[in-house]
Amino acid sequence: MQQSVHCSGLAGQRLHTRRTAGAFLPIRTPASRSTRVRVYANAPAAAAATGTPVPKNSVLVVGATGTLGRQIVRRALDDGYDVRCLVRPRPNPADFLRDWGAKVVNGDLTDPASIPACLVGVNTVIDCATARPEESTRKVDWEGKVALIQAAQAMGIQRYIFFSIFECDKHPQVPLMNIKSCTEQFLESSGLDYTTFRLCGFHQAVIGNYAVPILEERSVWGTNDETRTAYLDSQDVAKMTVAALRSDKTSGRTLTLSGPKAWTTKEVIELCEKMADTNAKVTTVPTWLLKRTRSVLRSMQWASDAADRLAFAEVLSNNEVWSADMTETYRLLDIDPGTVITLETYLQDYFSRILKKLKEVGAAADRTNFYV
Repeated sequence: MQQSVHCSGLAGQRLHTRRTAGAFLPIRTPASRSTRVRVYANAPAAAAATGTPVPKNSVLVVGATGTLGRQIVRRALDDGYDVRCLVRPRPNPADFLRDWGAKVVNGDLTDPASIPACLVGVNTVIDCATARPEESTRKVDWEGKVALIQAAQAMGIQRYIFFSIFECDKHPQVPLMNIKSCTEQFLESSGLDYTTFRLCGFHQAVIGNYAVPILEERSVWGTNDETRTAYLDSQDVAKMTVAALRSDKTSGRTLTLSGPKAWTTKEVIELCEKMADTNAKVTTVPTWLLKRTRSVLRSMQWASDAADRLAFAEVLSNNEVWSADMTETYRLLDIDPGTVITLETYLQDYFSRILKKLKEVGAAADRTNFYV
């Protein structure tokens, strides 16, 4: 029997992946005819061929140096997991991961040949990687993820946890969201035991976008939309991720991870102003201007990646609520909702620490080295 996934909108082509009872057939990614990983056996056959049982507590974290990835590494280590981190070769190695007790292996999602060796002896892949602003979203989040999932099939990975974006399937006009949606479909059709977590937003993003500029008395950029986002602390997301490892209740499920309350940009800025005891210099950018800027950038080949990132203006203009009912998710993960950190608590702790440090050193409000 064969199954097919058709995902249009990527480089004007379709993704076709076929699965038979005995083998996963090789595919071509839509953006590059040369990026392929051949898979000749299904997952159970590949696992049996190794001859060595893989410990169930062995996990590989992809994107381990990022905001979420490092918290997952820390939490998994604290809970007794054997953690391996896929890190691209770099001049400044991620020594802090080794200091915590994790193993570091060199690999790069843009180099498919480097991936299989990183999966040897791994039971579970936790994929929280995404392209950096200076990188190609298509090469990392599409071609790289296809190669990673195919390698996971070939190496007999028993569990695959993937992080996506809230309601990405409803916004095919936004390149990153479209890619995330297509990757979800590709993973679902792969035959791997998967769990997909869709994220709304992190508390940590509020610090860089609003708290620090307010403390530095710089302009805070906002929009005139009424979109609401239910932010979560990345540490809570890490806790939920590790909880999913301990149970099969989330297997084959796509779940949204959402904070206790959804906030507008205006409300977040007002909260930061209150806690910093100062007034922000707010520069409001109409969403129509962002959309028009994106249209101009898309006409310039060198600026296409910037245009793709501005595509979120399409979402902002819809005044959506990025939030979800977490009752069922808390039950599946056996998480007490009362232990989840609210944005108010997170910001109160942040501003208390920063303002105390500034007071202790007698620093002026423009001393930026204390804020992050």
